[in-house]
Amino acid sequence: MNHHSEKINHILEALPYLIKYSGKTIVIKYGGAAMVEEELKASFAEDIVLLKYLGINPVVVHGGGPEINALIKSLNLNTQFIRGHRVTDEPTMEVVEMVLTGKVNKQIVSLIQEKGGKPVGLSGKDGGLAIAEKYLMEVEAEDGKVQKVDLGLVGEVTEVDPNILLTLQREGFIPIISPVAMSKEGQTLNINADTMAGAIAEALHADKLILLTDTPGILIDGQLVTGLKKADIHGYIKTGQISGGMIPKVECCLRAIDSGVKRAHIIDGRVAHSVLIEILTNQGIGSLIEQG
Repeated sequence: MNHHSEKINHILEALPYLIKYSGKTIVIKYGGAAMVEEELKASFAEDIVLLKYLGINPVVVHGGGPEINALIKSLNLNTQFIRGHRVTDEPTMEVVEMVLTGKVNKQIVSLIQEKGGKPVGLSGKDGGLAIAEKYLMEVEAEDGKVQKVDLGLVGEVTEVDPNILLTLQREGFIPIISPVAMSKEGQTLNINADTMAGAIAEALHADKLILLTDTPGILIDGQLVTGLKKADIHGYIKTGQISGGMIPKVECCLRAIDSGVKRAHIIDGRVAHSVLIEILTNQGIGSLIEQG
């Protein structure tokens, strides 16, 4: 096979996926190394722009933990973590919103615009996109009793009104969303980016939810696994083969699947063009969680 034929075959491999996802919505949680390394940032932006031009509707929800940590440190603010969750007081919440919505969001918007896209940056507060309530984390004590721990201004999404996103999509824009929302009482709350992405995917009836991580996907006994169903996930959590920070990610995927999202993926954002590889190739990348 000559070089030109090989290139054509790669393009033709994408054809059935272009047909399948034309006009459909794919929600992507952007975070980790893909937000830090310049080459990965550029490849991610190119992926998003190309998807839009191919007739697919990407919606990006981003994190920004390292940037938040850096500013908190420079301001000499005290910060506390409980089992990996940041306790967010009012000064910390001001930093979170400043960094996520004012800095990181606009950096992503600029990058995608440089690559030829039409991104629009917003947070969950804009257009009534996301309503949240305070999140009380359940922690099992040594005596086996479950206690609820107040993490401060940390929230979980209770309602999503996708109208602003649908309007942007119809006009050819790419929504870029920071995970900050407002309570019904008007209080600003910090939302986990994975769960925000899942809630947005549910409200948009997205065909796919993709979480970019700094791991190859779900690893069981050191081996990447894919094609997982709900029973598989629960079994691996019970045996401890899925543990730590992977648990909230797979639970986010399961909630999305239960709410009608057809497929959820946990993929390696450290691989250049991982989003395109997942969506437009036969083999894909990372771990697929599907209905059933």
